[in-house]
Amino acid sequence: MTFTFTPATREQARARIALQGPGGSGKTKTALRMAEGLANGGPIGLVDTERGSALKYAPVPGRPDIEAHDFAHLPMAFCSPENLINAVKAAEEARLAVLIIDSWSHFWAGKGGLLARVEEEGKKISGGKFSAWAPVNEMEQDMLDVLLGFPGHVIVTMRTKNDYELSGGKVKKLGVKTVQREGAEYEVDVVIDMVEGTGTVTKTRYSALDGASVHHPGEDFAEAILEQLGQGVDPVQVIVDELVAEGLTYDRALELHGQARARNLLGADLLHPTSGAPAKLGDVIREYGQAVKAPAMGDTSASGGEHSGPSAHSLADAQASAPAVRDEAPANDRVTAPQMRMMHALFTRVGLGAKDDREQRLRATSLIIGRVIESANELTVNEAKTLLDTLGAYGERGETAAADFAAMVEGLSATRAAA
Repeated sequence: MTFTFTPATREQARARIALQGPGGSGKTKTALRMAEGLANGGPIGLVDTERGSALKYAPVPGRPDIEAHDFAHLPMAFCSPENLINAVKAAEEARLAVLIIDSWSHFWAGKGGLLARVEEEGKKISGGKFSAWAPVNEMEQDMLDVLLGFPGHVIVTMRTKNDYELSGGKVKKLGVKTVQREGAEYEVDVVIDMVEGTGTVTKTRYSALDGASVHHPGEDFAEAILEQLGQGVDPVQVIVDELVAEGLTYDRALELHGQARARNLLGADLLHPTSGAPAKLGDVIREYGQAVKAPAMGDTSASGGEHSGPSAHSLADAQASAPAVRDEAPANDRVTAPQMRMMHALFTRVGLGAKDDREQRLRATSLIIGRVIESANELTVNEAKTLLDTLGAYGERGETAAADFAAMVEGLSATRAAA
């Protein structure tokens, strides 16, 4: 395996913010105020596990004089990891600019949360709760992967256990311990402790925000966070710049396609660099890749067998024959359990789901990702994504899926042999 270091850049990342504090400290209000700054006019969605408490900040019909916030509301009483995963997917489909989880603590200690799942799983297996942590940890990781992979900004609120102090003859409520798995704060970029409406940054990856304390944080504080996130470059524009530059090759277009897919950017909206019409990044990459594709690599028509130009999805098919882009996946970033389960299901669709087909599955996988493996456990997350994309594309072909997939694999093998 070859490892290559490339120049590091800070891309236009999406905010991952946690607001933590005791009840009544202003977490929900602050989340909505900051979301308005982050959204920049885009839609905001809130998953409400607090029995609809966020609705008190919604607009009152006929009363524009009452301060309110516009947001889409999703109540959730059963806080299972599966429900959160489905909620995030719904937020993606709705193209929300900001997703608020209020509160994230319930997915740890609430009804259906991870602690409850440990109790539930412990009754099913030998070893009790101790043995149950393994499957529950896997559920939690699946949940985190989906939540942190959301293409918009994410704000989560977390409760803290209450403690009190007497100061100046007044009782002040303080937060002392977060109701969430220990170390959860490391999953986000900024942690803000809320006490009586004042937010103090207690953890951040951005030195400019370290220790900042703001009364009723809102759009101004969100702007400061956006400034830190925007110091890098727009990853979509970087890819487009390469596409329109002189000297683009088909192989480079394949690599750009792989990078965009690994970063979940193929569906990103943009204006076409030539026509100015609305377009998707994946479509633009395919267009420019096909334009520089060597004639010898073109597809043949089904009717006459003569060259008739590249098909709409030949770039995606050819992508399978190129080595996977590895600058997105560290060597220890191994394939996840959900990916493994999906692989088995998709291999079945292309006729390689039987136990005796293991060698054929490994051969096909090695050819698709561009390196030899002896077990699917050796795959990185991004290699697994490449494999799943390819299997999914062929698995949708119905009766011809198995034959088409086998032909593609043999084509890759012939290409490797000739290289």
